[in-house]
Amino acid sequence: MNKSLKRIHRATDPGSLSLYTGVAALNPDTLHAQAEESVRALYQEGQSANTQRSYASALRYWAAWFRLRYRAALTLPVPVPVVLQFIVDHIERIAEEGVRAHDLPPAIDAALVRSGFKSHLGAPKLATVTHRVSVLSKAHTLRESANPVRDIQVQELIRRVRRAYAQRGEFSRPKQALTKDPLEALLATCTEDGLIGIRDRALLLFAWASGGRRRSEVTRAVMAQLIAIDAHTYLYRLLHSKTDQAGAATHVEKPIMGVAAVALGAWLQASGITEGAIFRRIRGTVAAEPLEPQAVRAIVKRRVTLAGLTGDFSAHSLRSGFMTEAGRQNVPLAEAMALTGHRSVQTALRYHHMGSVQHTRAANLLQGAAPEEPAND
Repeated sequence: MNKSLKRIHRATDPGSLSLYTGVAALNPDTLHAQAEESVRALYQEGQSANTQRSYASALRYWAAWFRLRYRAALTLPVPVPVVLQFIVDHIERIAEEGVRAHDLPPAIDAALVRSGFKSHLGAPKLATVTHRVSVLSKAHTLRESANPVRDIQVQELIRRVRRAYAQRGEFSRPKQALTKDPLEALLATCTEDGLIGIRDRALLLFAWASGGRRRSEVTRAVMAQLIAIDAHTYLYRLLHSKTDQAGAATHVEKPIMGVAAVALGAWLQASGITEGAIFRRIRGTVAAEPLEPQAVRAIVKRRVTLAGLTGDFSAHSLRSGFMTEAGRQNVPLAEAMALTGHRSVQTALRYHHMGSVQHTRAANLLQGAAPEEPAND
């Protein structure tokens, strides 16, 4: 035993290993410069393109606001008072006589709009502000810097702000759901559009019927993960999603059946696609490159307009519409979540409840009740 240990120690002696490999030993207390680049690249690869764009946009806004507010370049770590100032600059409060106010000076507000960092004057939505604060927090965490967002003053202010907005009845309103009836109105517009119409019909049905796929999930769909069972049934293996970025989910096969399968088969036949991306750009003929996520939103918006629908619809309306329709048709929540991939029951239940609320027996207890007997005089 002792001889074996001696051989291991000799074989793993740092000096001996350096001679074997010709590579200098690293310092275990610091990360090598090349390793820093590799870690950064892996972080980026592990994020969706939408997330990367969203984070970059938020940090650019922080940098622009900080330079205008403090006449200096933004560096980490950011002091706690700066985060508090950012919040009160962008969050509306009820001032005297019920007037709404926020602390961002009008000149700076105008400069941010003029330079393209803001879309309009005035306070942004609460969700926008909290997202930007969250991105700043993540930036500190990744740099292993003292995180000002976790400071008790910042956390308490954010909590109070959320409560104030809720008491005013101000909350983010979800996009209108594309349930079965409005979806069929969109599909009806795809009959006279040639190859584009065939693609759009297949895309809408693929996204909706397979469980309300997100934009990025639709545009990343590839033939290698599509299994044809028969003319009326496909299985799509969803190996990566927003809520399962490590590909660890058990319910990865998403069925595409009936009219959705027929539409998908028609698109594959018309386009001649046998490998690579399923949904692609069309420039007279089918292009090689896949659609961008923004194109899915544009397709939904265009079809909504052609169908003459009114309301605030977007690509997410396909996802919320599927879950809402599942509630309407009394599909069990767990069964619907297995297709959508929702991790949060609370989030899924919000849409599922929207569809089922009018059919709940608990709200209908008075219907069919026996009439009251007249009182005896």
